[in-house]
Amino acid sequence: MRVLVTGGSGFLGQAICRRLHARGDEVVSLARARNDALDKLGIAQIEADITSYDAVVDAMEGFDAVIHCAAKVGPWGRLSEFYQVNVLGTDHVLAGCTVHGIRRLVFTSTSTVVHDGQDINAGRETLPYATHFRAHYPATKAIAERRVLRANGPELATVALRPHLVWGPGDPNLLPRLVERSRKGRLRLVGKPGKRVDHVHVENAALAHLLALDRLEPGSPIAGRVYFITQGEPLEIGEFLNALLQAARAPTVEKRWPLSIAYAFAAGSELLWSLLRLKGEPPLTRFIVSQLASAHWFAIEAARRDLGYEPEIRTKEGLEQLSRWLLYHPQ
Repeated sequence: MRVLVTGGSGFLGQAICRRLHARGDEVVSLARARNDALDKLGIAQIEADITSYDAVVDAMEGFDAVIHCAAKVGPWGRLSEFYQVNVLGTDHVLAGCTVHGIRRLVFTSTSTVVHDGQDINAGRETLPYATHFRAHYPATKAIAERRVLRANGPELATVALRPHLVWGPGDPNLLPRLVERSRKGRLRLVGKPGKRVDHVHVENAALAHLLALDRLEPGSPIAGRVYFITQGEPLEIGEFLNALLQAARAPTVEKRWPLSIAYAFAAGSELLWSLLRLKGEPPLTRFIVSQLASAHWFAIEAARRDLGYEPEIRTKEGLEQLSRWLLYHPQ
């Protein structure tokens, strides 16, 4: 197949590109800037902004399928920026599929589209979308996911995957934030202990995208559906965070804030940052508090049954791999 990967220069996008390239597919990355690692592999790259309708639609000509990974992520930022990338960018990809007759679209969503801060234990794909969100990222991804699923039909088959807390070598998001705050003594656990969280190694998340791509076509059983993608090994939140910190040889976190104090501090920080238009993000946000204080793990029986998904890298092995990688790429 000739496959376009939007956001191919990103953490997950690169892993998907590498796997497609290794098995012999003709893969092209679409991203705002070129990526040296993809260049070394000889993977073609198109420099384009996902928010530009003309650039995206023009770039999509001649492809058999699209894996749409490009997104703006994070717990803080302007709604307009998240909307332009996550919603309008997805609209542009859908338009390109229609214009050029592309018949397969795999969309990278997020499990946070169903998380409203309450505990989720063994959540399944029948969970409704959250009715309120504490960050623009999950809110805009929920809009985009709905549009992708509505576009499924006889001419275009779509499927949405919901990986949760992607980690592994090269992670530019989760691990660097943890390490920085840990070393500054600013990292805290929140709420009652014992809450479990799901997560997924980047290579397992990439594997799931290829499995979905191979099974997707108009009218196929997975068309128009969503799937949670995780390790299938939920961990207590503190255990998960400390496992990553130990791999990075950073101080682990033991101190814990009551939920009420953490939430009040986060709300005050957000208000201060908004009123004073401060740069960067607040030291704590309500979205992060909700992630730290609640259980959020998901059943993956549907992905196993319909996609043939089974994590290739188990959590223990992945952490050992990450620890070795960090010896040469310290945070």
